[in-house]
Amino acid sequence: MMLTALIAQVAGTAPTTAHAAVPGFMARFGLMLLPLLFVSAVMLVVVVDRYLVYHRERINLSEFLAGVRNVLKRDNVVEAVSICDATPGPVARLVKAAILAREGGRGRVEEAIEETGMLEVPRLESRLGVLATIGRIAPLLGLLGTLFGFIGVFHDLQSNSGFAAPAQLFRHLWQALYSAAGGLAIAIVSETAHNFLVARVNAIALDMERASIEAIRMTCSEPASHAARRNGSDDAR
Repeated sequence: MMLTALIAQVAGTAPTTAHAAVPGFMARFGLMLLPLLFVSAVMLVVVVDRYLVYHRERINLSEFLAGVRNVLKRDNVVEAVSICDATPGPVARLVKAAILAREGGRGRVEEAIEETGMLEVPRLESRLGVLATIGRIAPLLGLLGTLFGFIGVFHDLQSNSGFAAPAQLFRHLWQALYSAAGGLAIAIVSETAHNFLVARVNAIALDMERASIEAIRMTCSEPASHAARRNGSDDAR
């Protein structure tokens, strides 16, 4: 509290209310306030959106595959497709593609799985590049604000023949320090969120790999009903 009052006194902007303190704090960022706020808002939107998407599309793989396997053992393809339609996420869509392509043989099933994976993986990775970009440009924006602050210091010194009021100099120095700190803080949060979300994507991709192996095994193995009919016809002959 005493530190806040001292800073406000030196800068000549002592706040009298909490409402007045917020604009005073934000004003210390100077010209870089709006760019830093903009990248912060974009980062927040992307993080929330991607987290909700990955949370919704991550499923219980073992339970899902067990359900599909059970109905395919009964040669109930319609119910298996219905289970896939009712389950969100790329894993279910991949298994569905394998089931629909089963009549074409193993080669067609593998091709369908590969095509589905090529569509699903980029969709999972979409917008993650925005976070990586923000993590790289936020420190540069902070550095630019720091340079603007020092430019203001030297401008005031030059305008006053080498002398300037401390309040004027401190105002520019606050801009330099706050801009640098703000840019680094945004970069740290953005990089952390990016790595966290990439780990979620990798987990879903691993589930897709496991599901593709199991889908090939389920769709390319001969159903029991077909085997029984074939054995019956052989016995009849």
